[in-house]
Amino acid sequence: MTIYGYDMVMKTAGVAELKARLSEYLRAVRRGESVTIMDRETPIAKMVPIQAVGLRIRMPAEGAPPPNRVPLPAPLRLKIDVVQLLLEERQGER
Repeated sequence: MTIYGYDMVMKTAGVAELKARLSEYLRAVRRGESVTIMDRETPIAKMVPIQAVGLRIRMPAEGAPPPNRVPLPAPLRLKIDVVQLLLEERQGER
């Protein structure tokens, strides 16, 4: 539901509607709109865009690989039986 007021647009959504169409409401918030979440005609929360003050988005360094191409470190070669350690720790709590 959208309510038009003096120089502003306020969207409201019930909990079930918000769950069903969350992506749509998040896009509206990204565009700068506010969404009031209602529970049986009672406002319980408000989604508002984050203000740019204090929020710094850092761009990746030039030439850095995309996140899905970053090489993973080699797996650790432990001479410890991790399962045995876990069992010992759990037995100590009893």
